[in-house]
Amino acid sequence: MTLTTIPFRAAASLTALALFSSLAGCGQSPERDQASEASLKLVQASAERQTGDPAAIDTVVDGMDRLAGALYAGLADDDGNLALSPYSAAAALAMTSNGARHTTQKEMLAVLGVDDLDALNGGLNALTQRLESLAGGVDEDGDGKPDREVELAAANALFGQDDVTWAEPFLETLARDFGAGMRVVDFKHDARAARRAINGWTAEQTRDRIPELLGEGTLSELTRLVLVNALYFKAPWASEFTPSGDREFDLDGDNTVSAPMMSTSLTNASYRADDTWQAVTVPYLGGELAMTIVLPQAGQQGAVEQQVIDGGLGAMLADDATTAPTVDLTMPKWEFRTKANLVPPLQQAGMARAFTSDAEFEPMAAPGTASADRDLQIDTVLQESFIAVDEQGTEAAAATAVEMGVRSAPMPDQPITMLCDRPFLFVIHDVEHRTPLFLGRVSDPTA
Repeated sequence: MTLTTIPFRAAASLTALALFSSLAGCGQSPERDQASEASLKLVQASAERQTGDPAAIDTVVDGMDRLAGALYAGLADDDGNLALSPYSAAAALAMTSNGARHTTQKEMLAVLGVDDLDALNGGLNALTQRLESLAGGVDEDGDGKPDREVELAAANALFGQDDVTWAEPFLETLARDFGAGMRVVDFKHDARAARRAINGWTAEQTRDRIPELLGEGTLSELTRLVLVNALYFKAPWASEFTPSGDREFDLDGDNTVSAPMMSTSLTNASYRADDTWQAVTVPYLGGELAMTIVLPQAGQQGAVEQQVIDGGLGAMLADDATTAPTVDLTMPKWEFRTKANLVPPLQQAGMARAFTSDAEFEPMAAPGTASADRDLQIDTVLQESFIAVDEQGTEAAAATAVEMGVRSAPMPDQPITMLCDRPFLFVIHDVEHRTPLFLGRVSDPTA
């Protein structure tokens, strides 16, 4: 895990999948040091973006909760801060699953928590368009003009080898359900320029919050296809926090740090709790997007994280929450960045074949395509995320790259106090469907 200080107040997530040929030869021309920018010629299928299947949204979100648990399980062993985007990872894996078949596709769908590819495509499509509809200006003083704004946008793209004939059904599905077009580049002869082109698209979609999704050497002459999902979010709180000075934050029971804190009083707040945790939902401007803070009871952090790992994230965000008269919330400001390899948690969750030479991704390329361009497998899955939270609002970003080779307690009348002076979890989500856009853990707000 890599932690890096970042600037503030936007959230973005990006997931990219890069596919490599498992049988491509090694005799192609080497990368040129002075490579020109790769061409971004756009090849689009004739299919137009569809409205999707709203009836399948809940199934897709339930699957994201399970995916979130699987990813969290593989990343939470490190003691530090953690941020990831279950939505972004799900979108990228969903696009890829449309180019898989047989056991490879079944394993991918199982990890995504959906057993029907059409339901996955339709539900995710409808969900994405619903989420995007939450963006825009909010008229707070009733003068007919927006005062503050919420930004939330998702984008998908494919970057494919220019001399490979990609299968029309595959391209049509991604255009219809993901709004994704194919940009052709030349990995074989100019992988560096292709990497710059993909990173440039990523930076643009995330407002420069993730300027370099793919690091030096990530792509090679064996790369054939990169699938990218970008999610950008920027929102102010519905009611700003106020600074409350520095306070000791307990890192591990033995060590503390002094952290700048902020406070707010939430009236008629959505609050839930059980024997191991308490959670409160803090709305962003407009009330349709929110951050839920999950504070483990003292000594219960491990148990709470295990609930997430076991797929219990939905219970922490559930709509059966009690409305608390007042919740006095104090928590630190924080900002950090996480880089993680998602291959181990995906393999542990049951997505195994996609990373082997037995992977079945033949539906991506047109029939008759040479085996060196058709026999694909996933080489690695990388996600980079960042988040920053202060009195005004939230900034976060996440990026995932996949490279292929060829859960309420009785409510008291008095105000509830939540003092987050020890490690806690956060989830950024929409209120209607409770989609886990961003999930993370604050272990050290000063890191």
